[in-house]
Amino acid sequence: MKYRQLGNAGMRVSAVSLGGWINFGENKADQDRARAIIETAYDNGINFFDIADAYEKGDAEIQMGKILSQYPRHTLVISSKLYWPMSDDTNDKGLSRKHIMHSIDNSLERIGTDYLDIYFCHRYDENTPIREVALAMNDLIARGKILYWGTSEWPATRIQEAYEICDRYGWHLPQVEQPSYSMLNRERVENEIMPVTNPRGIGIVNFSPLAQGMLTGKYDNGIPEDSRFALLDWAKKRFFNDDNVAKVHQLKPIADELGITRAQLALAWCLRHPMLSSVITGATRPEQVEANVKAVDVELSNEQYEQIDRILSGESLG
Repeated sequence: MKYRQLGNAGMRVSAVSLGGWINFGENKADQDRARAIIETAYDNGINFFDIADAYEKGDAEIQMGKILSQYPRHTLVISSKLYWPMSDDTNDKGLSRKHIMHSIDNSLERIGTDYLDIYFCHRYDENTPIREVALAMNDLIARGKILYWGTSEWPATRIQEAYEICDRYGWHLPQVEQPSYSMLNRERVENEIMPVTNPRGIGIVNFSPLAQGMLTGKYDNGIPEDSRFALLDWAKKRFFNDDNVAKVHQLKPIADELGITRAQLALAWCLRHPMLSSVITGATRPEQVEANVKAVDVELSNEQYEQIDRILSGESLG
């Protein structure tokens, strides 16, 4: 495994990390399978585990926390998130100070830890002033409940605003943004987010680097039964179309030339950015984890990057 700085922070995270979005929680994975996945990740050098309170309404935090508790806490980087409603109560959502203070204690209890390494604001909350959010996060750091805070899928202008407010008052700066980013979903991050985060030392840890599996080649010949696209209509609508099928087909010769899978190619392509601290991957089997971590050793030539860019831009679709 290779490790990267979390933006300009001193903490280092594994270049490939494991997320709990789709595949963890009692309704998604039994405890034995979840344990096998997490143990394989840890044994292969993954130290960064990303969860959220909204994942299975807290069940993902509980499941992953139980398994992670077997490891020395100082060897782990654990993150969670808040924003989405956790009940019907009017204040049990968003980024108000009240919800932040309530949510951190609940997440810590579910995970079984005294602190989070990173706490993400899961979306931008238009109903709460950013100053209120930033001060609450600063207070959590001062109280030792979190070490760093960050944003997820925030507009670039709001990330900049949060940074400037914290810089003005001497509060702890937002250290990381977590956007959706992949070969098939790149324009917003490259054109809007990175021009704001990179010069400010804000790291990127991206989720969905395989475009919900589209970049693996699984959908070369249609949508298999019981696949993610067969079960999740929103994922199918977002990524499954003729252009993307053609692009993924054309990536295969590049992956074959390197002796890797298209999934590994997609992860290595993301990691070309020096300010991208980690790619957050999902897994339903330990073997997927073992394959994903190999992407950190893939080296692409300038010619291969250029060829990939031509494919992704549609120049090679013919």
